[in-house]
Amino acid sequence: MAKPQLTDELWEIIKPLLTSEKPRPKGGLPRVPDSLALKGILFIARTGTAWELLPPELGCESGMTCWRRLRDWQVSGLWQEVWKAILD
Repeated sequence: MAKPQLTDELWEIIKPLLTSEKPRPKGGLPRVPDSLALKGILFIARTGTAWELLPPELGCESGMTCWRRLRDWQVSGLWQEVWKAILD
């Protein structure tokens, strides 16, 4: 079995860096948890797989969901902090 790319210990370090979900006035589907989105992002970074080929077994809905979360984190400046925590 492959080593998990996001361990519980690493998630506990990264979790406080991420902002909480904003309420959605118009409703909609529940947001994919940040931990699952990060697992998908790390899978893509490690394997080089195309976003649209992200395995559904990871539980992050789709590659586009992970891509959008990465984009949002990059725009807000959070991704640099998250990446530094991963590397440390």
